[in-house]
Amino acid sequence: MSASGDAPGIAPLPPRRAWLVLAVVFIADVMDVIDSTIANLAGPSIRADLGGSETTLQWVLTAYTAAFAIGLITSGRLGDLLGRRRLFLLGMAGFTLASLACGLAPGVGFLITARLVQGLCGSVMIPQGFAMVKVVFPPQDLRKALIPFGPVMGLATVAGPILAGWLLHLDLFGSQWRSIFLINVPAGVLAWALARRFLPHRTGEDPDARLDLGGVGLLTLASALLIIPLVQGRELGWPLWTYVSMAGSVVALALFAGSERRSSHPVITPSLFRKRSFVAGLAIVGAFFASLSGFQLAFNLLLQLGLHWTPLHTSLTLIPWALGSALAVGLSGAVLTQRLGRAGLQLGLGIAVVGLLALWVTIVHWGDRLTSATLAPSLLLIGFGTGLVFVPIFDFVLGGATTEEVGTGSGMLNAVQQFSGAIGVAALGTVFFARANHGGTANFDHAGELVTGLAVVLYLIAFALVWLLPKHAQQAAG
Repeated sequence: MSASGDAPGIAPLPPRRAWLVLAVVFIADVMDVIDSTIANLAGPSIRADLGGSETTLQWVLTAYTAAFAIGLITSGRLGDLLGRRRLFLLGMAGFTLASLACGLAPGVGFLITARLVQGLCGSVMIPQGFAMVKVVFPPQDLRKALIPFGPVMGLATVAGPILAGWLLHLDLFGSQWRSIFLINVPAGVLAWALARRFLPHRTGEDPDARLDLGGVGLLTLASALLIIPLVQGRELGWPLWTYVSMAGSVVALALFAGSERRSSHPVITPSLFRKRSFVAGLAIVGAFFASLSGFQLAFNLLLQLGLHWTPLHTSLTLIPWALGSALAVGLSGAVLTQRLGRAGLQLGLGIAVVGLLALWVTIVHWGDRLTSATLAPSLLLIGFGTGLVFVPIFDFVLGGATTEEVGTGSGMLNAVQQFSGAIGVAALGTVFFARANHGGTANFDHAGELVTGLAVVLYLIAFALVWLLPKHAQQAAG
């Protein structure tokens, strides 16, 4: 994929200026990824301070990721219509102000609303950054510039809860959980100032771009009709409207598909769905990240609510997971993906399944006598296995996309990643609380065992679907 192909007539920037643009985009992406996971560990502390029901924990996470996913699908075209630099600056400013609002939230409703706005602003900002990076680097340097993104984003996913544990322990200026959001404010102000100074004004926007508002509306409606009952249904006793809402989500999704076929400016490039690797890849990404996000929430709840561990104790326990991921992401791109092809993905998923099964046995055997040491081996395996998947999965899924399709395809994959994370938090979080409160008594051990088993099932589904991807990423590209 060449910059010239994406932005005809736009010359790459001098190397020093291009790397400064990359640094700004890098800061924005790390802020987004950490914010999608950092509230995971802080959920019990937020609820203890602001009150609310068990679903509060799910909404604080789901509001961000669902809003980000929905906005991400269309924000690329908005960049063509309104200007990528302008939207990046607006998105960063909105994200920073929403982070401040989260940190000052007086109640649960205010916090969830601020998280929703934060996710939408993040979805506006992130695609513009990637589009500009593709333009400012010459084609021969672009891949080198993008190499760090996969490993760092993968590590940021598991580092978010660890960072949250340290911030909660430090209790900066008596801010308690609020510091996990307030830390974004100085980082956001710095990134906005750097962006205003260094981002290029012309980045090859397409003046003929159009936005299918009908398709966007149907997709948003389908998402809301699914997530709301998944989060609220258990607490309300699964009334009739929850089932009607989920059925309505299927109808809205079918209407969206029909609208896409008729639209002259579809939200998603239709030719992508004629590529087996892309369709299978959507399912793999969905199963993988739904399992990962839902399991992370349930595991944090098991340790904090079930075993009454502090946030710091919980975050330190997650370090083997992060170390395993760090080692795996270094191997996956440089060694395993090139030599093993798609078998490298299956190796990672297989190791993660072994780690989850080992964790299940550990929970059953040790019960309320669990320690960080007894959990470390299985968490190391889970981290290593998932780390082998983080980096190469998008290469295999998008390898067959043309230059015209890759922008929409990458946006769609990122949206599916975020949305499936929201579904995982909603669905597996609901299963966790339902099992923990079964029979009117708190039984967090059994809830943890059940969610771990469901995570194994989702990883096995992803493992089976990998057979539908090309044997090597280069084959798809060819």
